[in-house]
Amino acid sequence: MKVVVVIVTYNRKNLLVTCLEAIAQQSYDYERVILVDNASTDGTIEFLEAKKILNHPKLTLLKQTENTGGAGGFSAGMKYAFEHGADYVWMMDDDAVPHQNALEQLMNHATPNHIYGSLAVNGEDTAWTTTLLPGSKTIDSKNLIPIISEVQSLPFLGYLTSKEIFEKLGLPDNSYFIAADDVEYCLRAQRAGFKTYVCGQSYIEHPKSDRYPFNLFGKKLICLKLVPWKRYYDTRNRLLIARNYYGVKALTQTLPASFVRLFAALINEPNKLMQIKAFFTGVYDALMKNTGKRHDYWNL
Repeated sequence: MKVVVVIVTYNRKNLLVTCLEAIAQQSYDYERVILVDNASTDGTIEFLEAKKILNHPKLTLLKQTENTGGAGGFSAGMKYAFEHGADYVWMMDDDAVPHQNALEQLMNHATPNHIYGSLAVNGEDTAWTTTLLPGSKTIDSKNLIPIISEVQSLPFLGYLTSKEIFEKLGLPDNSYFIAADDVEYCLRAQRAGFKTYVCGQSYIEHPKSDRYPFNLFGKKLICLKLVPWKRYYDTRNRLLIARNYYGVKALTQTLPASFVRLFAALINEPNKLMQIKAFFTGVYDALMKNTGKRHDYWNL
């Protein structure tokens, strides 16, 4: 099967080189690497040229004319890969460092009828909280993840999808810019009858998310520590997803939970006035269905 690796990068050239080196050492014989540069301004292209990395016969560079965010980058990379003969696409950010057998472990389980993902880890911990199904059990230790398990959603970090799914679903929604575009794609897949699985022995090293538990009236939320401009996208895109997929729960669960996240941020995080601005502009844009890159518009 022709597996094409899609990597999206923006202004992290040193991390990108480490990622590319890890991909080159994969035990599974992938077809090609599609590198999507999101109009980097730090000299990424010149850096790669100087190191002769762009001369690699299995590397194709897609240069974006503007920063389209992770959502736009993955959409462009996936489109190019499948239009040029890929059977599967394996996607990740530039700060991912796959273990040598990560792709091989995925392909041991992969079928064209479902989505599969590597497990993002940081040492012995998971880089992100992983929610296993059934039962919505949340796991933070890599040793507690089964060899294969259905999950609620997967990040675009070692995310393996097939041509068949692409033909049914289309592309990730690039209007999200960053944050929750992967969640939306998983929900879209599940609505179409595809399941999402994590492969517990396919590891990708990745920085651990800065998360903390917050309890209010006996209910526990896992909150992410976010700078204000990222708070905007996290808030807006959660609410956009809720509007499209959760029905009345958007009002009874997602919106109240968003206010709890704001309350947690005001207790635990700096830049409180900007956090408030980011939150309410995110809510406003979700209600008005204003999408795309908007944090500059709001001066966040």
